[in-house]
Amino acid sequence: MTTIYPVLLVHGIDDTGERFSHMQAGLLARGFPAVYAMNITPPDGSISMQAMAEQVQVAVEGLLRSTGAIKVDIVAYSMGTLVVRYFLQRQGGCANVRRFISIAGPHRGTLTAYFRQNVGSRQMRPQSEFLRDLNSDRAPWGDTQLFSFWSPLDLMILPSVSSLLLGAHHRIFGVLIHSWMVSDGRVIEAVAHTLTSTG
Repeated sequence: MTTIYPVLLVHGIDDTGERFSHMQAGLLARGFPAVYAMNITPPDGSISMQAMAEQVQVAVEGLLRSTGAIKVDIVAYSMGTLVVRYFLQRQGGCANVRRFISIAGPHRGTLTAYFRQNVGSRQMRPQSEFLRDLNSDRAPWGDTQLFSFWSPLDLMILPSVSSLLLGAHHRIFGVLIHSWMVSDGRVIEAVAHTLTSTG
C-alpha cells in the first residue's frame, strides 16, 4: 500500500495559500488526507527569503506535529520555490521533507524581478548573491527527492529555462500563463501522481 504523506503548499509573491485552491481540492479529492496551504506574511517580497524560510520551517513542524507523520511533501510555486530551497539547503529541512515539487520556480533568477526594488525581489534577480550561494551547492538535497515542473511559455520566469533545477526530475507543460501552472488540470494530476508514485 502506498504511503501518502502530508502536503505543504507554498505560494509565490503577492499571493496567499488561496492560489492553491484548485490543487488543494484536487489532492483532497484524490485521497490525500492532509493538504495545507500556508500563508507567507508579508507576501510581497518585502522580507528576505531567509525570513520567509523560517515561516516554512514553522509550517513544516506544525504539520508534522498535527499529523504524526515522519516527513512531509512540499509543493511550491514561483518565489515559494526559492524560499523552500533555502529551508532545505540552509535550515536542515531535508531531514523532514520526502519530496519537493518546484512549479515555475526562478532557480537561476528572472529578469522580471528588476521591476521591484525590495529585498525578496532583488534576491530573485539573475546572479544575485542569494542565488549564487544556493546554486553553488553540488549535492545539497540529501534523501529529499526533487521534481521541477515548468513551462517554456512562461513570461514571468525569464528566461523560462531558469526553472531548471539541478538534481531534479523535470516535467514540461505547455501552460501559457504563469499563475495557471498551479490550477491546470494536467499539472495537478502530475503532482498527485508524483506524490503517490513508489519510484
